[in-house]
Amino acid sequence: MAKNVTSEVILSEKKYLGEAKMRNHFAVLDEPIKDGGGDSGPTPVEYLLTAIGGCVAMTLRMYAERKGWNLGKIKVIVSQKEELTSSGIRKSLLEEISIENEITEDQRIKLLEIAGKCPVAKMIKGETEIATSIQ
Repeated sequence: MAKNVTSEVILSEKKYLGEAKMRNHFAVLDEPIKDGGGDSGPTPVEYLLTAIGGCVAMTLRMYAERKGWNLGKIKVIVSQKEELTSSGIRKSLLEEISIENEITEDQRIKLLEIAGKCPVAKMIKGETEIATSIQ
């Protein structure tokens, strides 16, 4: 079954202030004051990191429920790291996952594997084609 998901972003005339609409939900986005914005909401990168963390946590929960594992709270912190290299700035992401309840080493290994299968993370890893047009 094909599944279409849409997000619409409209940037106001107030520099970087924008509103995103996803299904029946709305979110504000902006840039920090130091970058020329009004700091009225998270940046697009912060939303992306949040999407990855949310997707990883939900993917782990779905897998654990199918296995009958009670993980308790799942906390995912996603950070963007920048490193200056001889060829320029190299960016990478770091995911730190915390599970409230005790898990076995075998469960930990499997959950690490499953975390990498989250659909948003797979998009970021370059597994999704982006076609762009201006109308």
